[in-house]
Amino acid sequence: MGEPIVVPAGAGGWTYAWDHPRKPHVHPAATPGGTVLTQVEPADHPWQRGIWFVVKLVDGDNFWEEWPRSLVPEGYGVQRHVGPPTVDGDTVTGSIEWVRPDRETVAVTERRRLTHVDLGDDAYAIDWHVTLTAGTPVELDRTPHDGTWGGYSGLAFRGRADWTGTRLLLDDGTTADRVAPHRSRWCDISGSGVGACVLDHPSNPSHPVDFYATCRAGAGYGEGWANTVYPAFLWHGPITLEAGEPLELRYRVVIHDGEWDLATADAAWRHWAA
Repeated sequence: MGEPIVVPAGAGGWTYAWDHPRKPHVHPAATPGGTVLTQVEPADHPWQRGIWFVVKLVDGDNFWEEWPRSLVPEGYGVQRHVGPPTVDGDTVTGSIEWVRPDRETVAVTERRRLTHVDLGDDAYAIDWHVTLTAGTPVELDRTPHDGTWGGYSGLAFRGRADWTGTRLLLDDGTTADRVAPHRSRWCDISGSGVGACVLDHPSNPSHPVDFYATCRAGAGYGEGWANTVYPAFLWHGPITLEAGEPLELRYRVVIHDGEWDLATADAAWRHWAA
């Protein structure tokens, strides 16, 4: 496998595992003070990896869960970088093929750009700019929410299961252990003196997005549900990606020391979205 890309060098920063055989992802992501926030492959949700991006269903093919064929005969799709990404300063750029379960057919091509943005001594951002294209029309979808789970698709953040004392904060001032969904321009998860804030760009489909998120206190269904934040842009239904028609999505994930309040998180979104 290719060597992961570390951005920037030092105690606080993030690593991009671009050559993972199933999904490229960011892990670890540590605060400027050195506290690692992310986790990969919890036992009951082994497809959750730090910070990643994937649409759950493409024409019904599952690109999210990675069940073995002994359990799900249809299999699952994978994402593969087309060669090593380029690194220009604090920006990582590459092309990714979304390969269907037959491991041959490319369903979607993604252009991914990740940029590190220094926000001072106690915070930095990872800007995600994703462009999806397809050679033939494809349907991008999710599993509809059934009252317990579902609805998510797209960018995902998985925090450590042992990150205690966390709470969710939304842009209307709501605090919660779990939301499924809650429409907001951003969602912050903070606790034990550190946090992460996921920002949804105003140019994205369905902005402000419906967040599906659970903090440690709300994880009543197992460790794999703990400390997750998903801006679920397909919550209300599928969209069709026409042949050659690009779909652009932009997000900012702020990794911060300290527990953010409403004013701090809202100012961070306004500064970025301006």
